[in-house]
Amino acid sequence: MAAFKTIEHNVDFCVVGGGLAGMCAAVAAARRGVKVALMQDRPVLGGNASSEVRMWVCGAHGDDNRETGILEELMMESYYRNPYKNYSIWDSILFDKVRCESNIELIMNCSCLNADVGGVSPDAGVSGERIIKSVTGWQTTTQQYHRVKAKIFADCSGDSVLAPLTGAKYRVGREARGEFGESIAPPEADKKTMGMSCLIQARQTDSPKTFIPPVWAEKYTNDNLPPSRRPDMRSKNENFWYLEIGGESDSIADTERLRDELLAMAFGMWDYVKNSGECGDTANWELDWVGFLPGKRESRRYVGDVVVNQNDVSDGGRFGDIVAYGGWTMDDHHPAGFRTAEPPTIFHPAPSPFGMPFRALYSVNIGNLMFAGRNVSLTHMALSAARVMATCAALGQAAGTGAYLALKYNVQPRGVSLLHIDELQQLLMRDDCYLPYNRLRMSDLTARARLESDQPYAENVRNGLDRPIGGDDNGWYGINGTYLTYSFDKPEHICGIRIVFDSDLNRTRILGADEEVNRPMISNRFLDSVEARVPPTMTRAFEVAAILENGDEHVIACETNNYNRLYTKKCDVTATSVSLRPKATWGAPRFHIFAFDIN
Repeated sequence: MAAFKTIEHNVDFCVVGGGLAGMCAAVAAARRGVKVALMQDRPVLGGNASSEVRMWVCGAHGDDNRETGILEELMMESYYRNPYKNYSIWDSILFDKVRCESNIELIMNCSCLNADVGGVSPDAGVSGERIIKSVTGWQTTTQQYHRVKAKIFADCSGDSVLAPLTGAKYRVGREARGEFGESIAPPEADKKTMGMSCLIQARQTDSPKTFIPPVWAEKYTNDNLPPSRRPDMRSKNENFWYLEIGGESDSIADTERLRDELLAMAFGMWDYVKNSGECGDTANWELDWVGFLPGKRESRRYVGDVVVNQNDVSDGGRFGDIVAYGGWTMDDHHPAGFRTAEPPTIFHPAPSPFGMPFRALYSVNIGNLMFAGRNVSLTHMALSAARVMATCAALGQAAGTGAYLALKYNVQPRGVSLLHIDELQQLLMRDDCYLPYNRLRMSDLTARARLESDQPYAENVRNGLDRPIGGDDNGWYGINGTYLTYSFDKPEHICGIRIVFDSDLNRTRILGADEEVNRPMISNRFLDSVEARVPPTMTRAFEVAAILENGDEHVIACETNNYNRLYTKKCDVTATSVSLRPKATWGAPRFHIFAFDIN
């Protein structure tokens, strides 16, 4: 009998899992010249943010704490290309971000099912540490195996598929209160987790719509629905997240059975909305979509060189090796989910931001295994704050950039932690990743140039802080005709520029209802739903020009339709000065610029 074909891939960095964490890890590494394979077991990218699950991307709370970097690129692309918040277009934006990176081999519909482990780690890590040589996946669409050989691997699958395949240490469930001194942990350890949900989306129409439930749908009444589980169809934040079970089961092995139960709950809940008479005037509402793929909150969590716990979160995560941050509350869902009358979750307070360390992104016992997303090295209580997708995306970009440094210096991830953490932090901040308690060092050329402007606060554009922090704006404001100019005592070679614009991290100045504006996607679609737009504060048109040795002006960059917060461009000129001249915004009366750096 003929065997199925095996496709071989030889790369530097293999990422398993194409959610936001895996995407950002793959893109971050690829942009720095790393040859990457991204293995994704679904037909779309984005994981819980994709059209298959449709959970909106949540992250840090508070003023100006929104995550930037690659994630903000995705958000700005969606504001520009997807004003009606259509999930098919959103899927295409995620696909495009990966597909357009020439250094990424994208392997879709391919589920990782095997790993070849052996040898020892060659760097200064743990003696005798084993390493992964290759992983193999099964592609359902082509009926082929894909074997990927790489030097560094990152498990961004959420469920930590490589843990049982490699022998990497991991945890499942809730730690006992005394293990890490976590005051909100249970007295005794158990295997309980947060559950999973199949979300619902509905659409308001201009005429009555009927709904006939399937015979297997649950039947809900006010007698068996506690107030905390009754939907509010007036709210633009209603997405039925509390339709949740699985925390008292095996959140991996029992997923298919739990999916069936969740679907019965979802269709039963819509029957309650439409036909019970208890939800106000819902005559014109119709069911638009139900998720048949459960969105998971928790399963296996790897063990790294550090295990982040509740106290680390509460203290602000002041690690010396911060490479990302969170800012969600410790949002600990009841393991019984919808099957209990108790509150569905408890929002234990957490600071925003709190730092996340690089040592939580690689395995304590498998030398070349990294991870990013909700499966990084933390306790259950810390996970309740760090599991949201914007945090996962930031962790992914940190992992991908860390993998680049590991390959650059021919060390394993632990070697990056021991020897190159400062460089990693500077690279991340240069790529517009905010790292609390850290400051980007400007290039030597930027630091020693004379900075001229006809508006005050110009020095802010080279202070290394690319957003408002506390009471400090850290930006420069300009009006039409204003400029920023770096001048030099002698002609200097310029090989690149870097600019950070204002994307309105609080999204407070975009027209429309706050509930819709502050979510990158919608849940229910109302008749009066507003369009999303590029933030008015963003600089739309600008010019960067250099004065050459002979006195001629050379235009380095001229953009008329910019919608990215971070703008970089390579160049090759020798000049006596370089000027940034903003021309137009997307609606704001003034320009607001956080950084202007030359190198």
